[in-house]
Amino acid sequence: MTRRQSDRRGTGPSQRQLRVAELVRHKISQMLTRAEIHDEVLTAHVVTVPEVRMSPDLKLATIYVLPLGDVDTGPVLEALKRHRRYIRGEIAHSLDLKFAPDIRFLHDESFGEADRIERLLASPEVKRDLD
Repeated sequence: MTRRQSDRRGTGPSQRQLRVAELVRHKISQMLTRAEIHDEVLTAHVVTVPEVRMSPDLKLATIYVLPLGDVDTGPVLEALKRHRRYIRGEIAHSLDLKFAPDIRFLHDESFGEADRIERLLASPEVKRDLD
């Protein structure tokens, strides 16, 4: 491990990672909005891309997706995985990177987790402890 790597440990993503992740998020959102990916499952669902995380070397993009209403998540993820090669090519074409990042799709659970925390905070036990 180099000194530069040890200095960065625990500091979070770099500015470049954040910038590239946002560009990838914008491109994939645009592709889904414009129905550029020809798949019946994807055209039947409104899919949100709340977050993209890039690996430090920018060779892997983890794309978090959430179908509207959080229904049919499995079929939507499978459809995106089937078209991963096309999506990767379009992303590589639109971004000026040395390497086209490999992409993987995961279900975004952050909204469900936020809802769970809200329910916990609203519970009588927690309200009693807060008062």
